[in-house]
Amino acid sequence: MWLIDQWAERHIEEARQRGDFDNLPGAGKPLTLDDDSHVPADLRAGYRLLKNAGYLPPELEARKEALAIVDLLKAVHEKHPDYPALNKRLTLLELRLKQAGLSTDFLHGKYSIKLIKRMTEG
Repeated sequence: MWLIDQWAERHIEEARQRGDFDNLPGAGKPLTLDDDSHVPADLRAGYRLLKNAGYLPPELEARKEALAIVDLLKAVHEKHPDYPALNKRLTLLELRLKQAGLSTDFLHGKYSIKLIKRMTEG
């Protein structure tokens, strides 16, 4: 064990004995670990830092906004004054997602239809 590891372990053990770790949020509960195996090892710390800060990549932010607009459009009548603007924004987001190479089937329910069809086959 390296000297720095021994130093860290000693300080952690002293803090544990003093009770510094008692009553922490989530104490006694299993850790929720993210599966970041698809992220290269040298980028994982950076990705985790951005995620913990609440940052989403632009494509995922656009997807999140598009889903929110789809929900709004379902609740708003077509004659509502905001409907055209919402529909226009959704179209723009859909084009942006397609340009990024992402499927937009999730916006139109096509994915669920394909999934149900595939599950009922066979």
